[in-house]
Amino acid sequence: MEMTTSAKSGNALYGLLKSMRPTQWVKNLFVLAPLVFALQLFSVPHVLQAVLGMFLFCMISGTVYLMNDVFDVEKDRQHPTKRNRPIASGILPVRMAIIACVVIGVGSIGASFAVDWRFGVVALVYLVVNVLYSMKLKHVVFIDVITIALGFLFRTMAGAFIIDVAISEWLFGCTFLLALYLALGKRKHEMIQAGTRRGKQRRVLERYRLDYLNHALLGTAGLTIAAYTAYTLSVSLPSKPWHSGAAPAPDAPYLYVTIPFAIAGIMRFYMLVSKAESADSPTDRMIRDIPFILNLVIWGVAVLAMLYAKVLMG
Repeated sequence: MEMTTSAKSGNALYGLLKSMRPTQWVKNLFVLAPLVFALQLFSVPHVLQAVLGMFLFCMISGTVYLMNDVFDVEKDRQHPTKRNRPIASGILPVRMAIIACVVIGVGSIGASFAVDWRFGVVALVYLVVNVLYSMKLKHVVFIDVITIALGFLFRTMAGAFIIDVAISEWLFGCTFLLALYLALGKRKHEMIQAGTRRGKQRRVLERYRLDYLNHALLGTAGLTIAAYTAYTLSVSLPSKPWHSGAAPAPDAPYLYVTIPFAIAGIMRFYMLVSKAESADSPTDRMIRDIPFILNLVIWGVAVLAMLYAKVLMG
């Protein structure tokens, strides 16, 4: 009996971790973006603070996923694949999931305020917005993708606050527009895959039109490229001091040479989400697409080289 109870507890803990979607925590890498673009990548105190901020956002976003599964438990039990989720399948009891939400959520928000009150405010707003998304906003056309994009903007803002640095407003704009572009692309891919069954896959898809999505996707792509271009042309100028920190502004006058790689990545993503032969998510397709990954690596190396050239050369 003792072994059975222990096994059940182990399964429940595994179910709790799985319900918090650790595979999705990669999105919280956006918390580290200000660390890189504020030239603090070699500052150990800043790195430790940024990693702490990313960890707290992993806990908060995990709480959001838990809440979402609690809200949708009855619907998930009727779904052919989602019924295997820990809460829907009964591996993780609903009561335990609710308690975990409260403990992890309150603890993470409390720790966020303890680290930096501005970081705490952004973390709290992120949590509230995502709870609203789980309850209602995910069913509202275009508001759903805007809410998703705001989540990435909040991550970037939080990353700047926790290490107390000033970064370009254009970087915030790029973050929001890129996240919006990716969210719109995901919706387009879902519509193409679902066909006439799109309402059963995701309720909001019934209210979308493919031509509207295409217009929004292309428009957002153009705005993202424009914002990134503006950022690369402005990095030699000091950022506005709306933080109390005194981190140096990037000085990379040749960063604009990375613009073609940004354009190539955006266009490649558009091509990937427009194909109907695969049921894989756009994210899964991106990480397996060799041209996309190669372009991303070249862009990343070029950006780091341009930003940190003067730092490394003393």
